[in-house]
Amino acid sequence: MKKESQKSFEDYIFPLNLNGLEGRMLKLPSSNKRKKADILFIYGHHSNIERWKGLIEVLSDFGNVTVTDLPGFGGMDSFYKIHKKPTIDNFADYLATFIKLRYSNHKISIIGLSFGFVIVTRMLQRHPSLVGKVELLVSIVGFTHKDDFTFSKSRKRGYLLGTNLFNGYFPSKIFRYLFLNKFVLQKIYSKTHNAKHKFKNINSQEDFNRLINFEIELWHCNDVRTWMYTTIEFLNLDNCNKRINLPVWHVMTKNDNYFDPKIVEQHMKVIFTDFNKTVSNSDNHAPSVILDKKSAQSLVPNKLKLQLNKLK
Repeated sequence: MKKESQKSFEDYIFPLNLNGLEGRMLKLPSSNKRKKADILFIYGHHSNIERWKGLIEVLSDFGNVTVTDLPGFGGMDSFYKIHKKPTIDNFADYLATFIKLRYSNHKISIIGLSFGFVIVTRMLQRHPSLVGKVELLVSIVGFTHKDDFTFSKSRKRGYLLGTNLFNGYFPSKIFRYLFLNKFVLQKIYSKTHNAKHKFKNINSQEDFNRLINFEIELWHCNDVRTWMYTTIEFLNLDNCNKRINLPVWHVMTKNDNYFDPKIVEQHMKVIFTDFNKTVSNSDNHAPSVILDKKSAQSLVPNKLKLQLNKLK
């Protein structure tokens, strides 16, 4: 058996079977023996566990970190396997089940990133009995309402038209093999509107190849039909219909290419009993998919680190 100091990140990833869906779960112990808090990290759209390795390692300085795959993301079976649609409500119920099984007798801190925070918010609204289990609630570039997006009306209509067009079983298969094959992604993806910011600071062919290869891996391990359906869901999102009796800590970025920080703040103040914000020096919504621990420090500003240090 390997000693803790000899284990790699991948050694802490285990199989997960929940509600008939097979995926993976990361259980990373705290890097600080004095920090025993339990932290649950929920990643966002177009993700897997490995994408957030650097951020997860930062969080492990403050406690034991658990990350669960989400149905249809990270290589996990999609809801379609059990004849359900990937609605935000179904993601919320899946997360509630996971928390009840994993953390039956003690409090946790929950950190949701982008779309992950959408799921966390809906979960707390649908399962208010879990609110009392939350010691600290954190949004990292999260959102709660369709009006948080900075998209123009025409761009939003284009996204909705495209995602509705390829949302079916056969259209999603066509999209996967026609537009998301390795050759097309290598040649075209870095030039698309939403991907340009990811590649703008890449200065070497080696770094470009690492980044594009990881992007290809993400596109291939995430279920296309789930990606399409959830895009439709969050472009029509309204999580402002029910209050949650918790304060929230929100990390915003200086130049978020997706969201208006003022509108995000307004909507979060409608939902949560208190709103605390802190600013990351990241220059876009989501940093590189090859983010290491040193670079990931920017997503956990000092004000948030102070709160994480208070965890028991």
